[in-house]
Amino acid sequence: MADATYTPAEYRAVVAGLVPEMPVVPTPLADCRGLVLAEDVVAPVSLPPFDNSAMDGYAVRAEDVATAPVSLPVADDIPAGRTDVRPLEPGTAHRIMTGAPLPPGADAVVQVELTDAGTGTVHITAPVPAGKHLRRVGEDVRAGTVVLRAGTVLGPPQLGLAAAVGAADLPVRRRPRVVVLSTGSELVEPGTPLEFGQIYESNSVLIAAAVRELGGLATVLRAVPDDVPAFRRVVADVDADVLVTSGGVSAGAYEVVKDALTDHGVRFVRVAIQPGGPQGSGTVDGLPVIAFPGNPVSAALSFELFLRPALLTAMGHPTPDRPRTRARVTTPLTSPSGKVQYRRAHLDSGRVQVVPVGGPASHLLASFAAANCLIEVPAATTAIPEGTEVDVVLLT
Repeated sequence: MADATYTPAEYRAVVAGLVPEMPVVPTPLADCRGLVLAEDVVAPVSLPPFDNSAMDGYAVRAEDVATAPVSLPVADDIPAGRTDVRPLEPGTAHRIMTGAPLPPGADAVVQVELTDAGTGTVHITAPVPAGKHLRRVGEDVRAGTVVLRAGTVLGPPQLGLAAAVGAADLPVRRRPRVVVLSTGSELVEPGTPLEFGQIYESNSVLIAAAVRELGGLATVLRAVPDDVPAFRRVVADVDADVLVTSGGVSAGAYEVVKDALTDHGVRFVRVAIQPGGPQGSGTVDGLPVIAFPGNPVSAALSFELFLRPALLTAMGHPTPDRPRTRARVTTPLTSPSGKVQYRRAHLDSGRVQVVPVGGPASHLLASFAAANCLIEVPAATTAIPEGTEVDVVLLT
């Protein structure tokens, strides 16, 4: 396309260069899910921190039960959490609960199912070997070892491990603060009665949800009409890491974002993609501004291709890209020469066939909602026969 300024890869780099790396902040564990660890976590304690019982039962010396069935006096009771554990004397047993400290002198635990569950004297019906039903100190983690590496994306197992070694908070790259603003005098907030010529505003809902899904903080401003002074006043009041706008970036009249921010730090260009060609990006008084087209699929695709990887990289994610695969398309496709086309599609569960959903038009939001992937058609390809293997970008 002769008037295209950027390839998708080139423009992705432009957007990535505008989104600042998020600072590292100590954050309580409860607020760390989905964030990226910025420094290694070294365990100050071992896991388990002491030898303990893996079963409810009786702590014994294996040699004392080798000739079972046998009866032993129960000399002590050890619940989990007890700190004053007395040594086990030969020829006796201590009743013990799961997780309770193993008394000195014991080398095995007889599970309660092999006993009569006695409290004064216990009758043991079968022998157990030394080491049976024990959890040894450091069996899982040794004190002084790295348990979580910098760059780890923190999910429930990682946060549970951090808590288990005593961490109350973790050094993570904080969540990016993104303000989302749609423009257009035709836009009406959902829930408000529509008049002729009006449409419900959906882009801010879509983009904000996408920001939150990847772990960012999104604030939605009400849609701004096609009024340049009003738009500039709104932008001047934004306090965020990134401002994302939708609409008002193309070549027509009433392009409020373009009219307001051209020569004010934002450059408006075309990118060789379909849909989503017109784009804008830059900084206004130090605020990164990413300006998407207004058609909903164009805005959604622009987020996927350009802003999503930039935000994830800023948060320290080691793999900011969506996973990809290849599959055979079930119908023939056409694509404009010189543009990378992204077609909404549904990949079957076996990842063998991919079925296009809807057409390429940028207003067909229902087809985007029904898709679980995108077919990527290279810029040099204008026709794809049925059954051809294509590149597929997974969205779920």
